[in-house]
Amino acid sequence: MTEPGIHFGVSGNAVLRAADAMLRALGGAEISILLPAVNIADDTSAQLGLADPGVEQVPLSPVVARNLPTENNGPRRRLEFLVPASSAADAATARNFASGQALFDGCLGILYQGELFHVEGMTTEYFAGTAYLYRVVGVE
Repeated sequence: MTEPGIHFGVSGNAVLRAADAMLRALGGAEISILLPAVNIADDTSAQLGLADPGVEQVPLSPVVARNLPTENNGPRRRLEFLVPASSAADAATARNFASGQALFDGCLGILYQGELFHVEGMTTEYFAGTAYLYRVVGVE
C-alpha cells in the first residue's frame, strides 16, 4: 500500500528520454528542417552557408528515417522521419515557436542526405498527455 500523495508510474520526462535513447539506438540520423528566415541579415546568412538568405536550416537529431511505399503515379520517394519531441521542442523554443508541432507546421521542407523533401503530413505520439515523438512524412 502506498502513502497518500505518492504516485508510481512513468513520467513525461522519462518517456522523452526513452524516445531519445530508442532513436539513437536505431540509427540516430540527422535532418534539417527549413524555416523562413526572420530577421537574418544577408551577411549573416552568407556566413551560415545558406544558399537562400530567406531560409534557415535547423538541424534535428537523433532521427530515424523509414522508407514508405509509393504508388506508380505518386512521388518518387516517401520517407517517414521519427523525431523525438525533446529535439523539436528545443529547436522550437530557440526560435520562439509555441511547440514542436508549430515548428513543423511552419517548415518549408526537410533536408535529408542532401535531398529535399516536402512535408506531406505529420502526427504526434503522446503518452500520459506528453508529446514524445513526431512522425513526419516527407515526399520527394
